Amino acid sequence: MIPSSFPDSTEIARLTARMLLEIGAVNFRPADPFILASGLPSPTYIDCRKLISYPRIRSTLMDFLTVETMRVAGFEAFDNIAGGETAGIPFAALVAERMALPMTYVRKKPKGYGRGARIEGDMSEGQRVLLVEDLTTDGGSKLSFVDAIRDTGATCAWTAVIFYYGIFPETEKTLGDHGVGLISLCTWWDVLAEAKAQGSFDAATLAEVEKFLNAPREWQEANKTS
Repeated sequence: MIPSSFPDSTEIARLTARMLLEIGAVNFRPADPFILASGLPSPTYIDCRKLISYPRIRSTLMDFLTVETMRVAGFEAFDNIAGGETAGIPFAALVAERMALPMTYVRKKPKGYGRGARIEGDMSEGQRVLLVEDLTTDGGSKLSFVDAIRDTGATCAWTAVIFYYGIFPETEKTLGDHGVGLISLCTWWDVLAEAKAQGSFDAATLAEVEKFLNAPREWQEANKTS
């Protein structure tokens, strides 16, 4: 159920970054960049899906996500917790359990048969829904989920994620223009700080990652493959 005590947001961010590093969810590879879904290169990649395989870390982070959500949005702010397909589904279920609320999930697109539903589970008009996901980069992928929730007559004014890139200035504006606030546990800046403190990567790798975080679009442009 709902945790009754918790550290402040700064310590939550540090501990979250530490846990992500500990399980190998953080990948820094500037010499051989990852290619994102956009086709652009990145020296960083994070895999929050790995968290479901680590019970102690998973439980702690879901406590953190629950209390941060209540701290930011309110203790009685929601009637339903929705997970985005697919990565958000387990985390939504765990948050819903802690908040003693119904859980639903939102498909990326309608099923091609039966009801053609995008919402699975019971969601009704007037419910205040929290959208839970593993992470957000620029916020754009959340809008389709939010619209599907609102199409039921429910409201969705908040999304909560474990990890927020925190390097694209348009993210919070994109969500805010759509009437959605963002709650997150940590960013790339928190991960970089903890990686430096732990010596998790060599100095040259950390320096190149920091260069990317300070000017991501410029770094991507300079490192595009022909």
